[in-house]
Amino acid sequence: MKVGKIDLGEKLFVAPMADVSDHPFRMIAKDFGAGLTFTQMVSAKGVIENDFGTLRRLVFSRNEQPVGVQILGNNPHILKNAVKELLKLSPDLIDLNCGCPVSKVTKHDMGASLLDDPKQIGVLVKSMVEGANGTPISIKIRLGKDKKNINVLDNAKAAEDNGASLLIVHARTKVGRYCEQPDWEWLGKIKEKISIPVVGNGSVFEPGDAVRMKKETGCDSVMIARGALGNPFFFERYNSMIEKGIDPGEPGIEKIRDTAIKHTKLIVRDFGELNALDRIKKNVVWYYRKFNGISILLDTIFSFSSSASIIDFINEHSEKINNNFYPEEDLKSVHKKFEDKVLLWLSEEKEFELIN
Repeated sequence: MKVGKIDLGEKLFVAPMADVSDHPFRMIAKDFGAGLTFTQMVSAKGVIENDFGTLRRLVFSRNEQPVGVQILGNNPHILKNAVKELLKLSPDLIDLNCGCPVSKVTKHDMGASLLDDPKQIGVLVKSMVEGANGTPISIKIRLGKDKKNINVLDNAKAAEDNGASLLIVHARTKVGRYCEQPDWEWLGKIKEKISIPVVGNGSVFEPGDAVRMKKETGCDSVMIARGALGNPFFFERYNSMIEKGIDPGEPGIEKIRDTAIKHTKLIVRDFGELNALDRIKKNVVWYYRKFNGISILLDTIFSFSSSASIIDFINEHSEKINNNFYPEEDLKSVHKKFEDKVLLWLSEEKEFELIN
């Protein structure tokens, strides 16, 4: 699949996720074959005001390209100027978020609240294209406000008609957030309506899901979000399925251990010891959620006060898994909880604050 000057071939997109899509996360995903990653979503207003927190979230290195940036806003003038500022970083793609359903975003008439007005979406996209100097502009949308008000075809056409190079579609509604069953059928309908590439998104937790989404809908690529948490191996497996017709299967515990430790060290390098700990802990949970011993891990991991002690625990925990030390757990239930609520140990509202 081509976007502007970028040829991603068959490789997948990695979604922008707040407090997740940092540099270490992106580099690990790239190591295992992800096509295009995104920095964390930032405010367009924060970009033009040179807000320190905003700028830090936007930092990426040349060796991780192609990489996209995603901005949030509802003012054409601010979005256009933000795009001009972002060009200084030379991103490969600039995306407008029109899909975030979280109340602290939608109450300001941003994110998924924009879905109600295709005309305004067209205005916003046009303003971004005017400021982009040829850099591809994309837009991430949902199906509509709710199942009775699905207007994704109108929004898709408005984006295309005003210069968008790519459409990313989360196949749920604003009201459905991340809980309702995604309706992939709409992805096929969108493909029939517009000529620009369409990237599908929504409940793609296994490489086979991505293969099936492309086959069933005709979408040009797939964006992986929760399916990539603690699971960069997703991309390696998917690429093997596409290139060789073979799924190498779930990685062994040694590979997971080595990747978790590498990820841990990258986080410490980028954020420093003190600021790294919470990031490390949640990633370790995600890496080991498919194994017996996850309950003990959840009871233990948050007590550690240094990255060295976490690495020691990773080694010890992995050895115990390898030796079948832990009793059998209901891992299907754990997986279901993960699908419904990524941060198993937090309240629902706090989780949405962190992941969206």
